[in-house]
Amino acid sequence: MPETALPQWDMTPFFPGLESPEFNAAFQKVVDDIDSLAAFVDDHAIDRRDVPALTPPDAVVLEQLIDRFNSVFEQQRLLASYIHGFVATNTRDAIAQARNSEALQQWVRITPLYTRLTLWVGSLDVDALIAQSTFAAEYAYLLRRMKVEAQHKMSSAEEILASELEPIGASAWAKMRDNLTSQIMVPIELDGVKQELPMTAVNNLAHSPDREVRRIAYEAELAAWEKGTLPIAASINSVKGQAVVLARKRHWAGVLDEKIFDSRIDRPTLDAMMAAAHESFPDFRRYLKAKARTLGIDTLAWYDIGAPLGSTEKVWEWGEAERFITDTFGGYSRKLGDFAARAFAERWIDAEPRSGKVGGGFCMGVRGDQSRILVNFEPSFNSVSTVAHELGHAYHNLVLADTPPLKSEFPMTLAETASIFCETIIRHAGLTGASKPEQIAILDASLQGSCAVVVDITSRFLFEQRFLDARAKRELSVPEINALMLDAQAETYGEAIDPVLRHPYMWAYKPHYYHSTFYNYPYMFGLLFGLGLYARYQQDPESFRDRYDALLESTGVADAADLAARFGIDIRTTDFWRASLDIVRADIDRFEKLVA
Repeated sequence: MPETALPQWDMTPFFPGLESPEFNAAFQKVVDDIDSLAAFVDDHAIDRRDVPALTPPDAVVLEQLIDRFNSVFEQQRLLASYIHGFVATNTRDAIAQARNSEALQQWVRITPLYTRLTLWVGSLDVDALIAQSTFAAEYAYLLRRMKVEAQHKMSSAEEILASELEPIGASAWAKMRDNLTSQIMVPIELDGVKQELPMTAVNNLAHSPDREVRRIAYEAELAAWEKGTLPIAASINSVKGQAVVLARKRHWAGVLDEKIFDSRIDRPTLDAMMAAAHESFPDFRRYLKAKARTLGIDTLAWYDIGAPLGSTEKVWEWGEAERFITDTFGGYSRKLGDFAARAFAERWIDAEPRSGKVGGGFCMGVRGDQSRILVNFEPSFNSVSTVAHELGHAYHNLVLADTPPLKSEFPMTLAETASIFCETIIRHAGLTGASKPEQIAILDASLQGSCAVVVDITSRFLFEQRFLDARAKRELSVPEINALMLDAQAETYGEAIDPVLRHPYMWAYKPHYYHSTFYNYPYMFGLLFGLGLYARYQQDPESFRDRYDALLESTGVADAADLAARFGIDIRTTDFWRASLDIVRADIDRFEKLVA
């Protein structure tokens, strides 16, 4: 592959194509297995029952149910990820969109069956079941969570209706938003040439060393959003409106309370972390002001946040990024280095920005220890760091490869642990032996990321809180949504960003709002928890590696507080989060000295 070529991922190890006999056979197999699972659930009257006392067959039925669900979920992950691999890289692919729609009609059938299992388990004497059955004891964590979750379920009929409406409700609105935004072509004039670029390519211009290019791209982006946000506003109103209704019907105090339970943390943990984040805003503003001085301007505009510093920044072509990541990961452990080399060699990564491809980046597990990673690469250390971040997710999938699906489903809070850890390894390696200009560039890229995950994530958290509160009363217009976004940015960035040059359409740009509620704070948790773990690694590298893999392997069967306690961490105290942020503060101090 030429040095300048960017890879596209290879999906052929799974199936020859979406219309191949092999894919069709696998699809029919999972449909048949869902049918069989549904018949089993009906035959055994799996649902909430009035008497919690156990009957002799209960333990046997539970084992059969869990085995069947594990099998269906494993097949479903393979097919869903395979289809998404085509949709995400080309939303104009009519065949992929059709197969995706067809698949969603099948996946939605699983949800009410799992709900009935949850209601059934929730009505049993779970402690007695765990005491009597070795198999149940292996799933003790899952069963006890089901016991709590069952208290927040509607009736079976209502839950079935909700799941059947999902594909034509929130999921349909999210799909519409993704398809619409991925196909937006932005009119822009660069160097006297008028052209149209995909939104992802325009976003990448935010990292141009030329401030005029960044300004033009920013203004072109805002103009494109202004023309296209009416349907996107309808989408976010519908998605969040549905979330508000379902949380109320399920007897949660609010959408946030439901999300906290799903995140496997508690309110004291969230409050302690957010308090530490707010304390850190003056330090992040120090960084942003130092960056403004380095760029020779009084105050940063939104389009300056991602600006590279100076013309001496190292250009990271794909081949060099690949070698650097593989070698650096290998310095941590041979297992991690070999894993990265395999991911590159087997073309797990789709890195090329192009029209029809969704923006941002993600990693999805596909089958066994194999994942696929989507990024929109540009030749900067920031993009190198993004690739390392997503490879961290893939490594997490590798560690969990032999764990059954029902014991490997981890929350977003813990999903970021491995990715942040790998990102931190890369940053430290990049700083070692680097010249002063390179140190500035690497620190700037890292601090951009930390600022995004602490400051900007807080703005998104505040925005979503306030949007949900308002949406409980009525729909919001585009100007009202923009105002909420700008208020949240003012509260977090403060005077460090020019108030007339912020980004009112971040709610339209970020796809996460449409696929999840409160997707935001788990990223902050992941960053700060990952930094805290890295500090433990530095203290004792030899004993850390095996304990770290064991932690990743347990992310589906333990609460975050219990996992943290294995490393002597108390996540319910502000002190831990403050200590993690001290690592970022030290980088800000170093950055200020380098650019002074």
